Amino acid sequence: MAEQKKQVPLRLSPKLYDALAAWAEDEFRSVNGQIEYLLTEALKHRRKVSVDEEKKEEAGKCDKD
Repeated sequence: MAEQKKQVPLRLSPKLYDALAAWAEDEFRSVNGQIEYLLTEALKHRRKVSVDEEKKEEAGKCDKD
């Protein structure tokens, strides 16, 4: 059985929507698909940054010991 996706009401300015729609069209996605893609990429980046920061902190602790 396919995973059910959550439905989230989202309000966007017309200007932002138009920009997202144009970008989505360039990448052959729906606006919804584009928003989902962008959020997924942002989360991946955020996790990577968080992991990198943790590694730096751990390295700093080891250097001080």
